[in-house]
Formats: sequence, C-alpha cells, structure tokens
Amino acid sequence: MYYSETFYFCKKQHTSKMNTITTTNFHFPNQKSVYRGKVREVYNINDELLVMVATDRLSAFDVVMPKGIPYKGQILNQIATKFMQLTQDIVPNWLIATPDPNVAVGHLCDPFKVEMVIRGYLSGHAAREYSAGKRVLCGVEMAEGLKENDKFPNPIITPTTKADMGVHDEDISREAILSQGIVTEEDYLILEKYTRALYQRGTEIAASRGLILVDTKYEFGKTKDGVIVLIDEIHTPDSSRYFYADGYQERQDNGEEQKQLSKEFVRRWLIENNFQGKEGQTIPNMTEEYIDTVSNRYIELYENILGEEFVKADINNIQDRIEKNVTEYLKNK
Repeated sequence: MYYSETFYFCKKQHTSKMNTITTTNFHFPNQKSVYRGKVREVYNINDELLVMVATDRLSAFDVVMPKGIPYKGQILNQIATKFMQLTQDIVPNWLIATPDPNVAVGHLCDPFKVEMVIRGYLSGHAAREYSAGKRVLCGVEMAEGLKENDKFPNPIITPTTKADMGVHDEDISREAILSQGIVTEEDYLILEKYTRALYQRGTEIAASRGLILVDTKYEFGKTKDGVIVLIDEIHTPDSSRYFYADGYQERQDNGEEQKQLSKEFVRRWLIENNFQGKEGQTIPNMTEEYIDTVSNRYIELYENILGEEFVKADINNIQDRIEKNVTEYLKNK
C-alpha cells in the first residue's frame, strides 16, 4: 500500500535563523503506521485515509540534504493542491482536503512502482545523458544535433523506477516495465494517457504565466475500488522544471543558459561543489545565506506559477500547528 509498516522517529531540526520541519512524530486519531519518503511523511489513518505532511527537507540526486529550507513544505503542498484542483477534470486524483498549509489528506492508494517522467525539452538528466553521447533514453530515441534546452519535436516519456529513501531512481523503458510485470499493459496505457494530458494542461497553465513547463514527473496509484488516480505532488519545483518564456529562443540562439525556476539550480550548485550523490562524495556545507537563497527561489516559483502572492504560515511551532489542525480535521471527519 501507499505507506510502510516501519516506524522511524526523529527529532525536528532547525536552521539557526528560522524554524523548519524536517521530521515528524505525530500520533493522530486512528493512526496505524507512517512512511517516510525523501520529502514527505505519510500517515495511514485506519487503512482508509493518508495524511501527507510536506516537510522542509531538500532532496537532490536522491540524497536528502542535512538542513531544511524554510517554507519549502508549505510551498510544495500548496502548489500541488492547486494543480490537483486545476486538473481534476481530466485526471482523477487522491486529494480530499488540506487542513494545514503543509498537509494534504487523501484516499489510501496502492502506488505504481514507477514514476512517469515526461520531457518537452533536452534539459537536466536528459541533457547530461545526451552530452555523454547517449541517444536513447528509456528506450526513446533522441535526434542528433540537439543542444541543451532545445525543444523536442514531441514530448517524450522517460519513466524511472520508484526508489526508497537513499536509493537512486533508475531509468527504465516501457518495454522493461511491461516485460518485468511492474505494470500491466492495460494500466500502463492509462498512465501514458494521463501523463500526456497532465503535461499538456500544465504547459498551457505555465504559458499563461509566461513560463515554459520543461519537464515533470507524475506518480499514480489505485484506490480500493481499482481506480487509477494521480497521487503525491504535481507541477512543483521538486517534480518539475520551468523556464521563463520571455527570451527563451534568444538565449538558445546565443548559446546562453536559460533563466529557470526549478530545483536544477541546487543540483548545479552541488555539482560545482563536487557532489552528485556518488559513493565517497561529501555533501557541501549549506550556509544560512545559501539556504535563504533557496527559500527565496521556491517562493519566486510559487508566485510566478500560481500568479499570486505567497503568504507565509506561522512557523513559530510548526509541529504543534500541524498536529492541532490535522487532529481537529480527523475528529470532525
């Protein structure tokens, strides 16, 4: 199911400037278990509901950084919630309510063991693979003569296996997914259909905000009734890459870097500091100034993609706030 029976309890951490929430230890009414992912912590309520807490943890190269980013969890949760609402007419989703700025409550689902990645442009991981000489990614051919951040003739789907915390996601082809029985062909066709529909809607919304949705990933699960639904997050800076549309082509023509809103700037900073999640590498120190920069970039994306001002929640005691709001919601459910 979309949770684990294993419990791991830790104390919350702080930056020296602001409170962040990096781990939780809640005991909600009718709670049965908790699963801790790279960023989110998911509580099973009576095998019926999931309470998903978006923490302030920052993950890159499938490694969780040692310090949290102020407001990151709130930003991820609120962007994902908004896009769930904006796409529920084309793809059903798991969401029921958001009783706290960092929390979403939804139906318990059995998740598919793949993440559906869709790319409209040669960027990020695809660009790094292309630069290394590869012309086939997840069984999909990429044309010769492309340069980083060029638009593909048509968006390509490049799935990955869904990894546990601390384990790298792995590229996988559609053929391998089917031959290994990870997903049935009938279900996979629906996943592909939903992935393309969501990306098209996301592209249209981004364009209306002066942005380009470069690439993104979606996760899906099945409800107890066997309905395939969108789960987890959608179109957030952790799951997606955005460029500013204004000046995109000019920058491409001049061989300049694209102005972007995504987590890629964190990955590039880590690469520049000799870290890509490989064995033997040490995570570079994230100073308070750098953490503030990351937080501000997340806020910038929120305000650009949603077209509204970000309202900071009270973070004096995030743990108590979340516990109070969720407990009240569950008792009144």
